[in-house]
Amino acid sequence: MQEQIHIKIEKISDLMQMPSYATQGAAGMDLYSANPDPIALKPLERTLVPLGFKMELPRGYEAQVRARSGLSIKHGITLVNAVGTVDEDYRGEVCVPVINLSNETYIINTGERIAQMIIAPVTKASIEMSCELVETARGTGGFGSTGY
Repeated sequence: MQEQIHIKIEKISDLMQMPSYATQGAAGMDLYSANPDPIALKPLERTLVPLGFKMELPRGYEAQVRARSGLSIKHGITLVNAVGTVDEDYRGEVCVPVINLSNETYIINTGERIAQMIIAPVTKASIEMSCELVETARGTGGFGSTGY
């Protein structure tokens, strides 16, 4: 059985639709735009799409906002920041920063599935200054150094 956590949602717009899982096996909840008017997003233009809600995450969790693969491949609509993070202590409206990477204007209608949200536990790191690191077979090989 999968772990289930409780998230509080505060509706701040009558246009808001509750985030929802499209299928039983979906990892991400669909997020719906709550813009009062259609948004005409021109090629290479960016905008912030309101979702019409605030939320309260449990301590030790984050929400990752990701692009929808269908919008990305069919229309070139993706997130400006690739993956957005909503921290547990954020209490403002959740919005989605989108960009149009296509050559055509895209209309974002009210209630459109605009992104998806994954809830994930957060692991905090303790940083330690060191004068040397353990050697590995890869060493300092960077981008493309493994042949892929």
